[in-house]
Amino acid sequence: MNTILVTGGAGFIGSHLVDRLLTTTTARVTVVDNFSDFYAPEIKRANVRAHVENPRYQLIEADIRELDSLRAVFAVNAFDAILHLAACTGVRPSLEQAVDYEQTNVTGTLHLLELAREFGIRKFVFGSSSSIYGANPNAPFKEEFLPLPISPYAASKAAGEMFAYTYSHLYQIQTVCLRFFTVYGPRQRPDLAIHKFARLMTEGKPIPLYGDGTTERDYTFVSDIVNGIIAALQYDQTPFEAINLGCSEMVPLKRLVELLETSLGIKANIDRLPMHPGDLERTHADISKAERLLGYAPTTTIETGIQKFVEWFRTRG
Repeated sequence: MNTILVTGGAGFIGSHLVDRLLTTTTARVTVVDNFSDFYAPEIKRANVRAHVENPRYQLIEADIRELDSLRAVFAVNAFDAILHLAACTGVRPSLEQAVDYEQTNVTGTLHLLELAREFGIRKFVFGSSSSIYGANPNAPFKEEFLPLPISPYAASKAAGEMFAYTYSHLYQIQTVCLRFFTVYGPRQRPDLAIHKFARLMTEGKPIPLYGDGTTERDYTFVSDIVNGIIAALQYDQTPFEAINLGCSEMVPLKRLVELLETSLGIKANIDRLPMHPGDLERTHADISKAERLLGYAPTTTIETGIQKFVEWFRTRG
């Protein structure tokens, strides 16, 4: 792959992916990001500060909801692959902003697929989400499970996958949809639990805990996720696949707080709240398909990952 488009490449996962592409490949990397104000745009600008000095890197500020602007980008770049990570993210905000989520996560994804068709791009990797499994009571979650989304965010990701399948089938675009399970690590968005809890704890403020602390998540360190994305970029054996990328270890919320307390050396003050209607009781990835097709093998335990996050977090203050 000589020229790669990364949408959302200034964000948390995207900027780590670009790091890897620029340091371990010879590819030219174009990033499209709209620097939305969902969280402070200056955080994303800091993420790309080192990238813009690389001669193989190009940053374009554009919105995937605007088809004509995107088409102008494609018209002057001969992309070999699209790594599509741009999205409206987060379950809870989506309950109040369902239309925005549909426009970005569904229509924006459709725009990219349409341009892949129009410009003859034959490789498409889509950043999907474990949230599409929704209220499924069976764990670990397997790719063949029927999506049961219980939030507009989850529904928008499921719809994106359906469009990706359709375009793969109709136009021979080799496509991999990667279902990410609770990604964390350095540069994590400030609204996500680990980052939010660490900030509140260091400020001496209570942390909000929804439910009784027994909800469980399959936390996946960002470098493991990037390994999976790179492997998906290289995968070419089948025309379409949906693949889980997780750690395959469930961590209770109360255990997560304990790990943060240990790493930060601060006792958390808990503000207990009722379960949020869009939240899941648990997420748990069956990663056997990723292991088989991509050679995916996560290596970062939650204990090591939290320590790495805290080391980065302390440099931010």
